[in-house]
Amino acid sequence: MLRNLHIKHMALIDEIEVSFEEGLNILTGETGAGKSIILGAITIALGGRTGKEMVREGAEYGLVELLFEIDSPESIEAMKQLEIPLSEDNVLIVSRRIYPNRVVNKVNDELVTVSKLKEIAGVLIDIHSQHEHQSLLKKSNHLIILDRFGHANIEPIKVQVQQAYENYANRKAELEGMQMDDETRKRQMDFAKFEIQEIEGAALQPEEEEVLERRYRKMSSGRQIMEALSQVYQYSGYEQSESAGNQIGHAFSMISKVTEYDEALGELQEQLATIDSLVNDFNRELSDYMTELTFDEQEYRQTEERLNQIHNLEAKYGKTIPLILEYLEEKKKEYSRYEDFEASKERLEQECKEALKQYNVCAQKLTKERKLAAKQLTQMITQALEDLNFLEVRFDMEFRTLEQPGKNGMEEAYFVISTNVGESMKPLWEVASGGELSRIMLAVKSCLANEDSIDTLIFDEIDVGISGRTAQKVSEKLSALSRQHQVICITHLPQIAAMADAHYKIEKKVENEKTVTQIEVLNEQDSIEEIARMLGGVEITEMVMSSAAEMKDMAKRTKKY
Repeated sequence: MLRNLHIKHMALIDEIEVSFEEGLNILTGETGAGKSIILGAITIALGGRTGKEMVREGAEYGLVELLFEIDSPESIEAMKQLEIPLSEDNVLIVSRRIYPNRVVNKVNDELVTVSKLKEIAGVLIDIHSQHEHQSLLKKSNHLIILDRFGHANIEPIKVQVQQAYENYANRKAELEGMQMDDETRKRQMDFAKFEIQEIEGAALQPEEEEVLERRYRKMSSGRQIMEALSQVYQYSGYEQSESAGNQIGHAFSMISKVTEYDEALGELQEQLATIDSLVNDFNRELSDYMTELTFDEQEYRQTEERLNQIHNLEAKYGKTIPLILEYLEEKKKEYSRYEDFEASKERLEQECKEALKQYNVCAQKLTKERKLAAKQLTQMITQALEDLNFLEVRFDMEFRTLEQPGKNGMEEAYFVISTNVGESMKPLWEVASGGELSRIMLAVKSCLANEDSIDTLIFDEIDVGISGRTAQKVSEKLSALSRQHQVICITHLPQIAAMADAHYKIEKKVENEKTVTQIEVLNEQDSIEEIARMLGGVEITEMVMSSAAEMKDMAKRTKKY
């Protein structure tokens, strides 16, 4: 669960640190106080979009840090799969430091990518931001929700379907490429034959180009090599009095004259003799090399022409000789298909039928598994909706077979709902209002959270468009959900605030002529006063305070059941 949030130099926040508790954590405050900044900071820390405009004016950088305690075996195993290091007490610290021209992402002090942060977020936390319930109006999202709910059984079959679809699509594309008249086929066959003959006529060898390049460089630089070696031969040889060979010879002659006076000089004489021998051998080998270094104009031109031929073929058929030879094999297969066109076409048609048959088998398994999961999911959502004051609700999922095979299966699926007796079931996007959508999303999230083993759920204004008895039902649902998951909720409704296990007030203040957002942990009396503010507005009377205290007391009694 999310234990601690630290924000520094972000938007209106100078620096705040807040510790969250188990159960239901409620954040309240006046409109514009900065509640969205708190949620935005969490989103940023987990890989959300950043920008220098998010950094507080005048600050060098902005910082967001999250501290998670990971308890569930599923989450611990997921971190291992992601190769994320955990401390001995399974604490995970995520931080993002935002500079004007760069962002530094760390997990437990190790640098990570943004994509890795998003993967971590997918395991640990589920954030329902404002207007996210609008995603329910998009039909394609419904199948995503279903697959996420039943992922344990659905995901392995989806992999099989995707593989089978790719196999079928490849065969189909190959077959469609053979749909041509005799004139087109003959033209394609002649062109393939031309390319085969051009490549085979070149008689390419896999390592040939490297050898030719080395030979060409050597011949192209023959004059420079000969001039340099001539100088080396003069400096090290015996033709000039100042050459190394001559000088060493004189030195050897001189030391030989005095060795009879001191036996210790014999070792130095031997070393000098060795040097003289090495210089002599070097000059002999250098002379042999220079003698053999001849420039053959015909060989040079042949090498140049051969390299040009190889480069031209590479420009047409592949960047290297091995790639050209691979292209040659493909063209030979293509030519064989054209040469025996009817038999090749018949064989491809059979392969395509077999691939489609295999796809249908996998896709039907996927459909069956999805329908089983849909039955379970819609029953759970229906119960959750009843808990949220949908009194006569019916909720189901419709499946429609696609006209063509798809990579994601052979059907599309979408939620249908009826909220009144006597009304027919209709697609969700046709009938649901804003307030209904927010409650439906809460129902969906509560069902998915149990399946995903998500530790922390965050709701930003899930109370949009609701009030009265419905608001009470939503508060009870959030409270029930918080018994299995940590829930952090931003709300404007006193019914939801009263259910808080931990209550935080967010407000704006002016300090040193600057506006800052602050967050305060409320004790029970402070919480009652905040609920009274939410109930009574500008003037808080004793009656309003009494109603707030009663609401808090009633929430306590509700949580016992």
